[in-house]
Amino acid sequence: MLSARKLFSGWQGTVLVAVTYVYFLIFAQFAFLGRLASWQLHPLALKAVMASMVVGGILFSLVAPRLETLWPPRCLMRAGFCLSSVAAFLSMLHLKLAMAVLLGFLAGAGVALLTVTLATHVREWTDGNGSLVRIGFGTGLGYLISNYPPLFNASASVQALVSGLFCLLAMAVTLTRMDSDTLDAGKEQPALSPSRAVLFFGVLIWLDSAAFYIIQHTGAYKAATWQGGRHLYMIGLLHFLAAILAGMVLRRSNPLILFSAAFSCLAIACLFLQQDSLRATATIFYPVGVSLYSVALVAWPSLLSGAANGRERGRIAARLYAIGGWVGSALGIGMAEHLGQVPAVFLLLTGIVIFSPVILWIMRRRSRELIGVAGMLCVAAMLRHSMGSTRKKPDEDAAVRGRQVYISEGCIHCHSQYVRPGSQDVLLWGPEQSTAYVHRQHPPLIGNRRQGPDLSTVGARRSPLWLRMHFIDPPSVSNDSVMPSFAVLFHDQRGEDLIAYLSSLKASDERLSRERLTWKPAQDALAHADARNGQQLYYRFCATCHEADGRARMAWQNSFPHLPPNLLHGQLIHMKDAKSLLALQSQLAQIAKFGIPGTDMPGHETMSDCDIASIAKWIAQQRAQAFSQARGL
Repeated sequence: MLSARKLFSGWQGTVLVAVTYVYFLIFAQFAFLGRLASWQLHPLALKAVMASMVVGGILFSLVAPRLETLWPPRCLMRAGFCLSSVAAFLSMLHLKLAMAVLLGFLAGAGVALLTVTLATHVREWTDGNGSLVRIGFGTGLGYLISNYPPLFNASASVQALVSGLFCLLAMAVTLTRMDSDTLDAGKEQPALSPSRAVLFFGVLIWLDSAAFYIIQHTGAYKAATWQGGRHLYMIGLLHFLAAILAGMVLRRSNPLILFSAAFSCLAIACLFLQQDSLRATATIFYPVGVSLYSVALVAWPSLLSGAANGRERGRIAARLYAIGGWVGSALGIGMAEHLGQVPAVFLLLTGIVIFSPVILWIMRRRSRELIGVAGMLCVAAMLRHSMGSTRKKPDEDAAVRGRQVYISEGCIHCHSQYVRPGSQDVLLWGPEQSTAYVHRQHPPLIGNRRQGPDLSTVGARRSPLWLRMHFIDPPSVSNDSVMPSFAVLFHDQRGEDLIAYLSSLKASDERLSRERLTWKPAQDALAHADARNGQQLYYRFCATCHEADGRARMAWQNSFPHLPPNLLHGQLIHMKDAKSLLALQSQLAQIAKFGIPGTDMPGHETMSDCDIASIAKWIAQQRAQAFSQARGL
């Protein structure tokens, strides 16, 4: 029988790899950001904290190998876990900006010291024989723990506490003996030079970071791929199995095969995310691709680079994590934050980098065939372009994208899309929709609460121009609006896509239309109508468009198909001739309540009957007075 020492020899490295991944995934990517959000920092301050984390990560990645001249690897690992646990525990406090910046630097430094030192000496922790499989097991275990639903869905404080405790556990593991540095380095002839390895890992991390950011910040993507216990268990299991497979492949095959497989899985996931029908399938490819290259990332400096000694392995690990890891991750997040997707051009360029060894081999030995294939692809691309240029992209595509923007921007938290049957909702927002129709949506957008109006049929009640004005400057068209400005969405296509989606939300009901056209304020509201109150309401809600110097009118005067008329003495082309002051007041009240369909005139559905009647009364009196003065002249 094997002795206990021999049976468990090398598995300390598995634990260290697993804990390092848990800390990075749970704390650095989720808990730390969650705690920053709870401190309500200014966006620029938040960027400063994240920048300090990147600076700490890059600096200590480069410094870590030099520190080995002062302290042995076990001490550096212990210091890394200590820094990481301190950062996790401190994040549970409420910190000011200066301390938050320092905490970010501390978290980055801890992660860098851990990853570089571990990657440099992982073969000594894993006992050489079977090291790649043990690294794969540790990587997969780290991802499996991180996707455990109770931990993944826990509050940021709980995640920080658990991450810190895991680091303390790992510190105890570092107290055990490391094997000597005389083990077989594995691959004597590296598949890639150090600089090309940094490039390969860098573009994979760039792609992974962009895809992860997009998934986590796009509600439709996250709902289809990452939310719910079933999804999380499946993702964790796929990570675990793919990581073990990666260790076995690296042990027996050329690492370039693993790079190619990892890129292919990530690229397929990015493409599938953009298709509603294939989005759930991306859940399979994304975790597999991540785990495949993650195992190689840990193992490369010590076992696959062909480095002759520990000093050389340290230099390789430092460059790999500083440039490929931290810089690649920052570039990926930056691209996703500004573009909202992984561009096809980027996937193409990344594919060229990853498959460059194969491409070079073909260019050397199959140049004529390559020229022929390239020519055929060029002809096909030109034909596709010529056919596509004559076909306008359907509006439905913009509406589909706009629905994703609606979800990702959190509109569901303040607006419902559900008309309550048998209630006043039917008159204001209707017609009502069946629950079966609502549940056929993916996901349903019933809404969490109704701070703003229901949007079930907003496309029938608000024009695209009004929606645009409201998104960019809400108070300019709705004086009491508490909605924040979404002007940033119009820096790219997202704003227009959101308008296309909301404009598509229409429903026709002739009975309801007739009821609105014949609507009048309640008799009690008419009796209590106050012209002085109506004057104040007019200048709060109506003057912005109907006065010559109105805020919305001045800003958008070149966008109105027809400038809104002056309500006090201008021509009202959408009103019938009123033979009495009461009839004029009734028509004005109906328009003020429900707007004029097909124009930029909105309704004020949530305004009380008394306020509507007061506005209509004051406008009617002013018009009657202006008419009398004109006749007197």
